[in-house]
Amino acid sequence: MKFWLLFILIFFAVRYLLPIVLRLVVSSFVRKQMRNSGFVVPPQAQPGPAPAPGQVRVDYVPPTTKASKPSHDFKGGEYVDFEEVK
Repeated sequence: MKFWLLFILIFFAVRYLLPIVLRLVVSSFVRKQMRNSGFVVPPQAQPGPAPAPGQVRVDYVPPTTKASKPSHDFKGGEYVDFEEVK
């Protein structure tokens, strides 16, 4: 009888208490590693004024380069002979 009581107590401890303890240990370990590595969580961006109805607010516009523009003098590519392999 003493064995079964001890078995049930250990089972419930492992089933319900161990996940809580592991969650606390792992989260503290991750925080410590983040501090040691110099990881800094950037502050959240301050929201600007809301755009007026019907207007769109663009936060980032990528720069355009000459290489990204399609060339109009492109005549076609090199012809590659196709051979079906079975």
